[in-house]
Amino acid sequence: MAGIGFTLRTLARKDDLLGVARAFIHAAFATVGPSLFVVIALVGITVLYASNFAQNEMINFRAVIIYNFSFSLVISAAVYMVIIRYMADYMHFQDVTKTPSIMIGSLIILIALQLPFAVWFWFYYTELTQAMRLSAFANLFLNTAVWLLSVFLTALKDYKTVTRSFLLGMIVALLSGLLLKPFGDTGMLNGFNMGMGLIVFILAAKVFSEYPYKFDKPFVMGHYFRRYWEVAAAGVFYNAGIWVDKWVMWFAPESWLLPSKMRMYPDYDSAMFFAYLTIVPAMATFTFSVETNFFEKYRKFYYDILGHVPLYRIRENHKAIITSITDSARNLMIVQGVVAFLCIVLAAKIFALLNINFAQIGIFRLGVIGSFFQVLALFGLIILSYFDHRRPVLYIQGTFFLSNLFLTYVVMTNYHFPYYGAGYMLSSMLTFILTAIVLFEHIRELPYHAFISNNNSVILDKVDLEKLKGAHDTHKDLQVFNDQNA
Repeated sequence: MAGIGFTLRTLARKDDLLGVARAFIHAAFATVGPSLFVVIALVGITVLYASNFAQNEMINFRAVIIYNFSFSLVISAAVYMVIIRYMADYMHFQDVTKTPSIMIGSLIILIALQLPFAVWFWFYYTELTQAMRLSAFANLFLNTAVWLLSVFLTALKDYKTVTRSFLLGMIVALLSGLLLKPFGDTGMLNGFNMGMGLIVFILAAKVFSEYPYKFDKPFVMGHYFRRYWEVAAAGVFYNAGIWVDKWVMWFAPESWLLPSKMRMYPDYDSAMFFAYLTIVPAMATFTFSVETNFFEKYRKFYYDILGHVPLYRIRENHKAIITSITDSARNLMIVQGVVAFLCIVLAAKIFALLNINFAQIGIFRLGVIGSFFQVLALFGLIILSYFDHRRPVLYIQGTFFLSNLFLTYVVMTNYHFPYYGAGYMLSSMLTFILTAIVLFEHIRELPYHAFISNNNSVILDKVDLEKLKGAHDTHKDLQVFNDQNA
């Protein structure tokens, strides 16, 4: 996101508060646009249409949206995380000619990955009308397309188009759902699909117009999945970790088993969705301020090494990176801490204003604390990814998934309702602590990693030495064998 971040930072530097506000809004949609769209549209439809639709229709609609949102995010993570790496590498070499082909090829891969599951779940497992099944099936792939197209926002510095597409999509989703009221939950879902379809069309059209290159070799990035399998696995673990507490809580004693055979726990899901929204200011700050500041120091450190600068310059650059990370972490902690504190203190007033069930307040407050640590952990994981520290990132995100699964289950089965949300909170805290330890240990020895552990020539020399040693040992063994049989 550093590319669009530089553009937004220029907007924020205007001598008025309006420029900063615009930068925050555009950064929010650039970073968490799909999530914002789904949550805001879902809340808007629920609040505005509660009196226009039967309760069972609203429940069916919410269930389909939530299931598809989680499934599409987790399954597609393995593909779009690798595509992010591929696009970053080729943009570094200023080669964007394959962008349209890669986008189509990636979409084909995602459809192939999700098609068997989508057919089984929506047409064989669930008990829905045929029209609702078809609409849910289409919604899953629209979600998938939005996640994928969001990857290409890094290359698209036209932040206005990105923001407008999501805003227009939300308006169309809200209006279309009301216009299709006679068709019940199916009409509501198709109205939502129209909004998502508009977003997909606008973003895809923007990619094709910005990169008018011919369609050629859509699967050229295939070798990246073998080379960067840790990135794919880490993406799946992280996104599954975000959702696994919801999946576990769908089997809580207070959860619902719907006639459609889908399970839900609306109080937990809603409280957590609102808690996740508290990270928007921190993510916006990270995009146009934190990441761009770090990227400048990061680029200077490695460019100066390639330029064979004196050792004292390398040490100065090293200190600048450490300062950038610590200052950025402090700023993020302040931004997210203030937001979290206000949301926790004002939770009752917020819930009364939005007419939300007060039973969700405890879950919401624990979710806000968990989100505080999650966004800090995400900051560290992104920085580690810049340094290509793939295996530790995989282990940390795997820990997040497993700890959230285990702790949520323990809380649900042993401590019950007053502590719902504590599993996610504790898991986020653990993930943050692990990330901070790994990050600062890596940064402390950054010159060593730059010259030794990540130096291809040194790695190759080590491999060659091992081969030579192995060949020498084999030669000695053959000599001993010949002597014994002489």
